[in-house]
Amino acid sequence: MKIVVIILFTLALACTSCNSKSELSVKSEVPDLIMPDNGLSFKEIEDYKSYKIVATHFRNDKNELRYILANKPAYKAYITGGKFPNGSKIVKIGWDVKKMPNFGVALEANEVQRVEYMIKDSENFNKNQGNWGYARFVKAKGKYKSWDKGTVSCVNCHNLAKSNDYLFTKLQSLQ
Repeated sequence: MKIVVIILFTLALACTSCNSKSELSVKSEVPDLIMPDNGLSFKEIEDYKSYKIVATHFRNDKNELRYILANKPAYKAYITGGKFPNGSKIVKIGWDVKKMPNFGVALEANEVQRVEYMIKDSENFNKNQGNWGYARFVKAKGKYKSWDKGTVSCVNCHNLAKSNDYLFTKLQSLQ
């Protein structure tokens, strides 16, 4: 497990130390999908590949590696420890894992299983705790689709992280 953590930390470090040219908006060519219960679109985060990596996680019960990314306003809040402003976007990409073919004791990302995001929007999500809106797009058989179970489970789960502005992820330190 230590090797997996070291590999993940190295990936995060490499991706966050890219030069300023990588901060240009990069279109991700996401499908035109909308969450049925709140109207959030996958297109809302089509530039997510230009976001900064905040952390990586491994969720044991789902055997899933997760990259957590933040847009500029959200990343600034992570860095300064300030409040997340309207327009903050946090993206979670969930990958299933496989053994590395050339290093069998380590795991690596295999295929994307889901892309989820949170957006801070006090106008449209003022009834949600922390004014966060949630979206989940799952991938099956090579195609994305909107999560058909809605976002109530997202809201309920993130209520557990109230003391951290409803976010589970804290900035991974590069110390």
